[in-house]
Amino acid sequence: MTDQPVLFGLIGYPLSHSFSTGYFAEKFQRENIRGFSYQNFPLADITELPFVIDNNPNLAGLNVTIPYKQAVIPYLDAVDPAARQIGAVNVIKIGRPNGKPFLTGFNTDIEGFGMSLAQWDLPAGIKALIFGTGGSSKAIRSVLDGREIPNVSVSRNKGQGTLQYEQVTPALLNEYKLLINCTPVGMFPVIGRKLPLPYLALTPEHYLFDLIYNPDITLFMQEGLDHGSHVQGGLLMLKEQAEASWRIWMRL
Repeated sequence: MTDQPVLFGLIGYPLSHSFSTGYFAEKFQRENIRGFSYQNFPLADITELPFVIDNNPNLAGLNVTIPYKQAVIPYLDAVDPAARQIGAVNVIKIGRPNGKPFLTGFNTDIEGFGMSLAQWDLPAGIKALIFGTGGSSKAIRSVLDGREIPNVSVSRNKGQGTLQYEQVTPALLNEYKLLINCTPVGMFPVIGRKLPLPYLALTPEHYLFDLIYNPDITLFMQEGLDHGSHVQGGLLMLKEQAEASWRIWMRL
């Protein structure tokens, strides 16, 4: 037996921008939740994950962020069907049947983004551009597909069915009016960057969603505001993800 609190945490790299530690500390205090703690585990390489698990026998769950939402999957013992279909995991529940760790992966990006997207009354027939092709973008595409919103991914690299940034023209932005940034471009501490887009083509009919939550207003979002577009940052999505993680961890 141990007197250590049940531990939860976050893996990713770097974690200087982490939201989760503060959120869960406030949650534990606000809701008078005792016997739990939360900490960051910055991993320079995903191969360090087994050491974290072995060295923290009181660890019961992890959040997963950039760049490991896909790379973590081979280290899991089971993956929830929805996360398996998406191909990305951002929550891990750790059980210890027979004293051995058993890791199950889930994806709460779907729930978080779905709740955030519901804040807008999107016009019928709107089309979306998804910037980035990492783990988060896969969940975003799943939500858009579920809502029958046509979408195309944009990346720096060539890929089947994927556009490159130089192909995003004013004419294309006239057709695709829901723009979703799933990249870390513009995230703290490098806040002076933005995606290479023809921002002069933005109008009040455009909707710009940035998964970044720090800073509150990224340069991507500011361009939208300057042109009268609808904008939303990633804070609400992150809060919804955190609460969904907690519900997963607390399941009996």
